[in-house]
Amino acid sequence: MSVSPGNEAQMKDEEGAEASILRQPRAVWAVAFAAVIAFMGIGLVDPILPAISAELHASPSQSMLLFTSYLFITGGMMFFTSFVSSRIGAKTTLLIGLILIVAFSALAGFSGSVDQIIGFRAGWGLGNALFISTALSTIVGAASGGAEKAIILYEAALGIGIATGPLLGGLLGGISWRGPFFGTAVLMAIGFIAIVILLPGGKSGAGGLTASADPIKLSATFRALARPGVLVLGIAALLYNFGFFILLAYSPFPVEAAAAKAGIEDFGAMGLGYVFFGWGMCVAITSVFGAPLLTKRLGRRRSLVVALIALAALLAVMGFLVESFVGIIVSVIVAGLILGVLNTVFTESAMEVSDLPRPVASGTYSGVRFIGGAMAPVVAGVVSESISTGAPYFFGTGVVLLSVVVIVIGWKALRRVDGHIDEAPVDEAYALTGGDA
Repeated sequence: MSVSPGNEAQMKDEEGAEASILRQPRAVWAVAFAAVIAFMGIGLVDPILPAISAELHASPSQSMLLFTSYLFITGGMMFFTSFVSSRIGAKTTLLIGLILIVAFSALAGFSGSVDQIIGFRAGWGLGNALFISTALSTIVGAASGGAEKAIILYEAALGIGIATGPLLGGLLGGISWRGPFFGTAVLMAIGFIAIVILLPGGKSGAGGLTASADPIKLSATFRALARPGVLVLGIAALLYNFGFFILLAYSPFPVEAAAAKAGIEDFGAMGLGYVFFGWGMCVAITSVFGAPLLTKRLGRRRSLVVALIALAALLAVMGFLVESFVGIIVSVIVAGLILGVLNTVFTESAMEVSDLPRPVASGTYSGVRFIGGAMAPVVAGVVSESISTGAPYFFGTGVVLLSVVVIVIGWKALRRVDGHIDEAPVDEAYALTGGDA
């Protein structure tokens, strides 16, 4: 019996859909492994911030600048990653990013002062921006069994990295605060070797592994801010991200102080690692499962408002519970559930608020958003030292509520974001990347 070309293609698609998700080319596993390690970098330093502060004789506000330098460079580079990768190709961009992460994480481990670590974390952020912004399209292009299976693998890598980063940081930080930095360098070096050997370099075009025939202009991400919807969403995300990193960068200090007050002397880096492991698991779960359920019920705009109000309320509660050992730990972990929803819904909205290409929309959104994250640790340190331990959480409450105000004022400019609630797998993955990277 003869088979028409159309039916033959359909049969191949069905065979691919039925194939096991684990039956992937080695190139996919190489990029996925490196992605896990890259995502670990988000929370890796959380458990060792107090140890760095104590051993290098730095104030908490100085130690939190490790987040500021990392996020400032990551966000700034996001404006240019689509421009770079469309000219030199995805594989080259991945490898440059990995080289930078290996080099600067190792240098951070050899540092003798907190100022040196702050500088090296900036270089780490540059490498991370190049790698993370390119990993998704690479996995989708190299995977077998269809895009949906590739996205599941990518989401799994993201979730594992976010959850295990603090745990690895706590485990290695229990030996020395230098341990997490050296551990990252070794693991990323292995990822680099794997990608060099296993990832081919032939495919060109948009999302390809070599340079594109139609490269993205340098001005594309900046010109995107002229779109009212993009600008409104960017400002709202900047304010939200301020609250996010008040919680992530500042919380290790009051958690450890509450543990000491409760008489738990050996809490240390490992204890903080377990707390933020729980936080990371909650972020991963609601990013993948919670956000789609909420947006299908309320739409994206209302979901953002509801979740932002919930986050503001929780930050206010943390301001009152800052000296309670159980209260502050439970609050940090529960916050992960809200943050996972907000990360995904914000970036899904960034994909839908305009007709811009995904790399441009994601780069513009991420670049603006991370400015808020970079400012948060600086403000948290100053506010906590000059006012009180709970003051940064109250400050974060106010800023997150401002995000709600911005969304309400720009409600009409954001009307497009409720247009496609049933998210395609690739759009969802871009949302997870932009939200959590």
